[in-house]
Formats: sequence, structure tokens, C-alpha cells
Amino acid sequence: MKVFLTSTLLFWSFLCLAQPGSPDTPTPIDGGVLALAAAGVGYGFKKIKENKRHA
Repeated sequence: MKVFLTSTLLFWSFLCLAQPGSPDTPTPIDGGVLALAAAGVGYGFKKIKENKRHA
């Protein structure tokens, strides 16, 4: 099951790179990506705090 899941995710990553358009146009980073990054940082700090409390 792990091999199937890994190969499927790798296949999808190659499909995501095959998007039409000029490579010179920059991809905008809007609020959605920034909110996702902020949530990841917050989750990481929470996990570090929990691990320090249990150690």
C-alpha cells in the first residue's frame, strides 16, 4: 500500500509541473499560501511545546 501511495504522489507531482504558460511569468503568492504557511508554523510551535511538556 505504501508503494502504491508513494508512486501515485510522485506521478501527481510530475503532472502538476506540466502546466501551460510562459515560464517568465511569476506565480503570485496570495493570502491563501501565506495563511497555510502561518498555520504550519503555528502547528510546529504547538508540537514543540507539547514535546517539551512530556519530556
